[in-house]
Amino acid sequence: MKHLKELKIKLDALVSLKNTREALFENPDPLQVAKIYKDEFIALLCALFAYGNAKNIVNFLNKLDFSLLDANEKQIRKNLKGLKYRFQNEKDILEIFITLSRLKNEISLNELFTQAYQKKQNITDAILAFMQRIRKINSYSSHGYDFFFGQIWKNEPTSPLKRYNMYLRWMVRKDELDFGIFTNIHTKDLLIPLDTHLFKISLTLGLLKRKIYDYKSVLELTQKLREFDANDPIKYDFALYRLGQSKEIDTWALNI
Repeated sequence: MKHLKELKIKLDALVSLKNTREALFENPDPLQVAKIYKDEFIALLCALFAYGNAKNIVNFLNKLDFSLLDANEKQIRKNLKGLKYRFQNEKDILEIFITLSRLKNEISLNELFTQAYQKKQNITDAILAFMQRIRKINSYSSHGYDFFFGQIWKNEPTSPLKRYNMYLRWMVRKDELDFGIFTNIHTKDLLIPLDTHLFKISLTLGLLKRKIYDYKSVLELTQKLREFDANDPIKYDFALYRLGQSKEIDTWALNI
């Protein structure tokens, strides 16, 4: 218990330092691009392309013409050429823009995610509803496209759903970092955007016991962070992420 009390004090102090606009721009981060536009669809693209090296992610995002989300499909096909990013080839990126353009003409992301969430106050249900809607809108399928939007599950996801949980953190929380656009989803119900780095950090700090990188670890870590702040457990996400990125984690672990 003493360990956790000391850890909470240090993490709360780190949150005050890191959940700021200045800290956001200390190192490359896809949120930097999303901040320019403050748009729910552009932010979704930034979040779902957020895998791999952070600098490479930002460089790629800066090449995208986000205005094409408001163009017709003929214009998208004409103007969106020559781009690829890791698993996504040119055709995949084209279809991603077409899919989101179609969705944008039907419903806002705020409405789509919120409607599904409010049935049981469950964030994962909202992510699943989005994925199902995407599949109805566009039947296109490829490795890159399917990886981008993620695999639909039947009972419970195995994937940590890191990119979606990060997107929902951006959209639901409101401070210098996050937008607070989705006002009818409560911060207490958000889940930690768990990547492999944060997974290792959480094990080192004793915040997580489960040694498998999966959805159950997301639930376990989120529940532990709720002990620190029941109403806003995911406020610790960015600070913990930066702690790992700066390589300060070993010093931290020794001093607690």
